[in-house]
Amino acid sequence: MKKHKWLSTIVLIALLVLAAYWFEENGVPAEPPVTDDTEVVQLIFPADRYPETADHIQEAINNGESPVCTIDRDNAEENRKESLKGVPTKKGFDRDEWPMAMCAEGGTGADIEYITPSDNRGAGSWVGNQLEDYANGTKVEFMFK
Repeated sequence: MKKHKWLSTIVLIALLVLAAYWFEENGVPAEPPVTDDTEVVQLIFPADRYPETADHIQEAINNGESPVCTIDRDNAEENRKESLKGVPTKKGFDRDEWPMAMCAEGGTGADIEYITPSDNRGAGSWVGNQLEDYANGTKVEFMFK
C-alpha cells in the first residue's frame, strides 16, 4: 500500500511540473485577466516562434503604427476587408496586417506584408488564444522577447 501512495505522489508532482512548463512555454497568463478602462495589458509575443510576423509588427510600429491593439472583435471582418482592399493576393503567401483586424486601430491604412501562411496563421492562433478571455475594449500592448 505504501508503494502506491509514493507512486501517486510522484505522478502528481510530475504532472504539476509538466503543467507549469506547458503554461510557461505557451504564455498562458498566470493571473486571470481583469482590466479597467485605463489598464493596458502587455502581451509578450514569441518572436522566436513567429519571426516573420514579429518582424512585420515591429517594422510597422517603427514606421508609426500603434503598438497598442484595442480589442474590437465585432468589427474584425469589416476591418480586414478595408485593410486588404487593393492589396492583391500572392500565391504561397498570406497578407499579414498590422494593426490586426480584431483591433479597433485596424482597417483602412493598416500596414500589409506578405508572409508565409504557417507563420501568419500560427501567430494569429497564438494571439487569439492569449486574448480569448479579454473583453472588447481591452487595450493590449504588443511586446517582443
